[in-house]
Amino acid sequence: MQLTAGQDLPHTRTRALHWLATAAALAAVVAAASFVQPPDATATTDGAPGARAAAGPAPDPRAAAYPVDCGPNRLDVVDSATGDLDGDGSPETVAVVRCHTETGTPPSGVYVLARPAAGKGAPRVAATLLAPARQRSVDGIAVRRGVVAATLLGYSSTGVPRCCPDVREQTKWQWKGGKFVQSELPASIGTQGV
Repeated sequence: MQLTAGQDLPHTRTRALHWLATAAALAAVVAAASFVQPPDATATTDGAPGARAAAGPAPDPRAAAYPVDCGPNRLDVVDSATGDLDGDGSPETVAVVRCHTETGTPPSGVYVLARPAAGKGAPRVAATLLAPARQRSVDGIAVRRGVVAATLLGYSSTGVPRCCPDVREQTKWQWKGGKFVQSELPASIGTQGV
């Protein structure tokens, strides 16, 4: 069948049903596009769980105030590591602190620091991973892929001199379900490698 100019095929004629189907499809595409966000889109609601913070420098561990009472002695920051621990796009700092002393091995505290909520001022302590009251010293700390790993030194009994820890624990903390969860390997007792 040959078509002459001005003739239409039956399936190429537009009807109201075609226009309604086209309008519905276009509305569905526009609605779906409003729900799709690029992966780097961020919410700016302060304090909202899951809101992505603007990336910036990690908190300075020497500028924070820690919940440790050292009496007349100063507080020393003996180690620190940085990384994004809670997946919000902003780095946190893990700081190891202890009271200054010329002798012995004072217990350490391990704290997670976050930038201040207002963006200005001293870093804030966001979490306590290890309180000095646990009577442990930290022999190394690292942050890898959001996991804080540390070697803790302690004492198997009150009869062990406080200069010479005889218990070594490998422990880690990871942000899960809105809090830091600790897991550790069995402690080794003895003086090897301490």
